[in-house]
Amino acid sequence: MSITMSDSAAQRVQAFIDKRGKGLGLRLAVRTSGCSGMAYVLEFVDEINDDDIVFEEKGIKVFIDGKSLVYLDGTELDFVKEGLNEGFKFSNPNVSSECGCGESFNI
Repeated sequence: MSITMSDSAAQRVQAFIDKRGKGLGLRLAVRTSGCSGMAYVLEFVDEINDDDIVFEEKGIKVFIDGKSLVYLDGTELDFVKEGLNEGFKFSNPNVSSECGCGESFNI
């Protein structure tokens, strides 16, 4: 099981952590939401949870709970700029469909 991160995503996460002045890494998770069923959750980690699985990618610690890992295994996190928009992009090989607005997905 693995999670990967592009160079641009790792640099962006590190910049956010540096700006915050604290943080152990980044939490990836899924939650029930949207028209397709699930949505990605990104948040900074200041404290490790008992059920966290920790990956280290390009110097960034990525924390994932066991339930979310089933849906996120093999995912690559990227940071992209498209025109005036920029943000994190998930390349998840487990996704079977996504909603039209891009906010949620189904496996």
